[in-house]
Amino acid sequence: MAQAILAGGCFWCTEAVFRDVIGVSNVESGYIGGTTENPTYKQVCSGTTGHAEAIRVTFDPAVIDYGQLLDIFFATHDPTQLNRQGNDVGTQYRSALFPLDEAQESEASAAIARAQAERDAPIVTSIEPVAPWYPAEDYHQEYWEGEGQRNPYCLAVIPPKLMKLRKSFAAKVKG
Repeated sequence: MAQAILAGGCFWCTEAVFRDVIGVSNVESGYIGGTTENPTYKQVCSGTTGHAEAIRVTFDPAVIDYGQLLDIFFATHDPTQLNRQGNDVGTQYRSALFPLDEAQESEASAAIARAQAERDAPIVTSIEPVAPWYPAEDYHQEYWEGEGQRNPYCLAVIPPKLMKLRKSFAAKVKG
């Protein structure tokens, strides 16, 4: 198994997408890239810690490779919005990749180039150095499967992302 750390705005939304991808065995929401040790959700939401809301994806590279995960990542969020995703504004919602080794770093650059070829607006996704990972509080894990189904924000944002996943990556969606 391998891991990937991706930040594409609200972690509830990115977690929901990647839980539906074949070859993915676990998705954990958390915080990365900031200066505060063991930050809380409230601290990260303040925008003062430097952390991004992110997901740590555990996947089987024999089933889906890192580059394919990145293609899904770029297709299911807007990598042209700087420090925001829709109404979520702040550096904690930035589009960023945190490669775990040189091979992932090289593939991250290649995936950005592929995604840029499909867009007119410049991609602002950053490639950041790996940093300490802090799992989000328990109530953020598997959020869409529970509380998210009753959250108006999630109900507005997540289903279109899942539809795009199913339409554009049908062969990579769990049945």
